[in-house]
Amino acid sequence: MPDDIVLRLDRASAEDLHEVLWLVGEHIAAGVPIPELPSEANERLGRGISSLRDSLDK
Repeated sequence: MPDDIVLRLDRASAEDLHEVLWLVGEHIAAGVPIPELPSEANERLGRGISSLRDSLDK
């Protein structure tokens, strides 16, 4: 499909993304603050989000 966006993530980044999405959902459902991620995870997720932004021409 021409409008598909495909991200290629290394395993650590994919696991970080899964973890943060799960944490956000669980913490929103429970009404509690989302914990701060380790700096390594933040850096990896930042690169993934940057790649996504570029793919979306944002």
